[in-house]
Amino acid sequence: MVKEIEIKTPAQVQKLSELASQEPYDVSLVTSTVVLDARSLLGLYSLIGQRVTVAADDHADPARFAKFLKKLG
Repeated sequence: MVKEIEIKTPAQVQKLSELASQEPYDVSLVTSTVVLDARSLLGLYSLIGQRVTVAADDHADPARFAKFLKKLG
């Protein structure tokens, strides 16, 4: 389960981290060079201005992940 998004602002980084912290499964942000835990606020700031793929682990409930993505906007 994946979705591509663009990280544009520090506020978006904070929202993403907060939402990922509420999920019972791992959420990762993937670029061509790095994979970051979406709960790691400090690491996410390095992604501002980049397109990333949001990915959930294989054990995530697809419906719950879809709701998570919807909250991201």
